[in-house]
Parts: sequence; C-alpha cells; structure tokens
Amino acid sequence: MPATAPWDHSVSGYSLAHAYRLAHAARAAYKTPGQAEQLSRDWGFDRFRHLSSPHTMPFPIDDTQAYIAASDRMVLVAFRGTEPAQIRDWLSDANTPPVPGPAGKGFVHYGFHRAHDVVHADVRDTVAEFKDNGQSVWFTGHSLGGALAMLSGARMHFEAPNLVPDGVYTYGQPRTCDRMLATAYDTALKGRTFRFVNNNDIVPQVPPAPMFHHVDAVRYFDASGRLHDRMPALGTLADKVKGATADPFAPASDGVRDHFIDNYIGVLEKNLG
Repeated sequence: MPATAPWDHSVSGYSLAHAYRLAHAARAAYKTPGQAEQLSRDWGFDRFRHLSSPHTMPFPIDDTQAYIAASDRMVLVAFRGTEPAQIRDWLSDANTPPVPGPAGKGFVHYGFHRAHDVVHADVRDTVAEFKDNGQSVWFTGHSLGGALAMLSGARMHFEAPNLVPDGVYTYGQPRTCDRMLATAYDTALKGRTFRFVNNNDIVPQVPPAPMFHHVDAVRYFDASGRLHDRMPALGTLADKVKGATADPFAPASDGVRDHFIDNYIGVLEKNLG
C-alpha cells in the first residue's frame, strides 16, 4: 500500500488500513511544513495549515507543532511528537503537580497540558473553519503527539461538541491524565479512540502509575509484530522481556527502538499483509 496513494476520505469507523494511513500522517508531523503539505496534497487534501506555538516557559522542546489538512469529506489533525529522551526530560520535574483537565474533569500532567494549551485555540478554530461540509474529523499523533491528540479530543468533546473527532489514533502515547479524566474520556469517545502500543515501547510506560493512567482501547503489537485488540493478560511479561535492557532510555535498547514511528508503520504494514 503506497504511502502516497490517495486516502479513502469516506471512511467512517475503525480499520487497520486507516490506522496505517494515520500513522503516516503522524510521521508527516515531524517533517517541515512544506513537506507535510506536499504529502497531504498527495493524499487528496486540498487545504492545509501548519500550526506552531512557542512556549512562554522553559521546556525540553521550543514549541508545539501540528498541521491540519482538509478535503470535502475529511479533516485531519496531526500533532508532532518528540524523542524518547526528551519525554524523559518532560517527566523529570516531579515537583510540578498535575493541573485540572478539560471542563474540570480529573487532572492532566502539567507538561502535556501546557504543550496542548498553546495550540488548542488555533486547532479548534481551524477545524471549525475547515469543517464546512459535514466532514469527518480525525486526530492523530505519535509519542507526545499522541498525548496532545487525546487531550484535543477531550477538549473538543467537553468544550466544542460540534467538533468532536470521529476518531483519535495514537502511537506510542505516554500516560497523559489521571483515572478520573481517563474514565470520562473513555465514556465520551468510546469506539472512537485507538491507542497503539508496540511491544517494549518505553514511552507508554511513563509517567508512572497509579497517579497517571491510559485511556482504553489499546491495540498491542507483540514481539513478533502481530496485532492484538487488547493487552494479553498472560504471557505479556515473557513477550516484553525479549530485547529488554537495563536502561530503557539507552539509544540501542528495545524500549526506544520499539518507539520509533517508522517501526509502528512497519508493524502496521505487516499486519495489512
């Protein structure tokens, strides 16, 4: 399935092919605005806007970036992620307490909240502008971008219900919020969110539980690259120890290697056959 082939812009629910496409969209968020726009046009989108908002406080990355593309059938929002070592830096300030979540529902990790908050208004307003023909709306992101996609979906539901996404697909997403917000999110976007985890990927294992939680609807790739629609209850530990190292953030470790967006795309393609 060529990455540059036109998308099915009429898709309305979950499919593995759509997950594969949205993983490519998440990867495009790492590219320059011009490159991301060209890819979007190759995929059949005729409108494009790149968003970049600098942080006003010191952060491990300088700004939050996303792009929004639209056709007459679909609106796509993709958030840029960050490297695993930078995720570690984001999580290093244990003295920064979580902040209230969207509509006061639970709490969100401060760093993820701050990264999303600086672009939220622009994302909301651009989606509202581009959604002029009843288009479906899809959010995606890898790593930090997955956390931002999840938070954006939550804020749309609680604050702009006419812009609620039809689907949120994330890859290697860190734990983003507390149990209360995760539960509210799972109820609000049930059947619309799909959180992909590639075997030993270290980033979905941080920040630590039980303070922080994942949203449900996990899709798990085992050590052989096979896709499961849930995290296996038995045998998971044996599956994960393959390739594990003492330092999960070491550059050569399986935990970091499994996190790369290209590896997510690779195992998705493998499962497409």
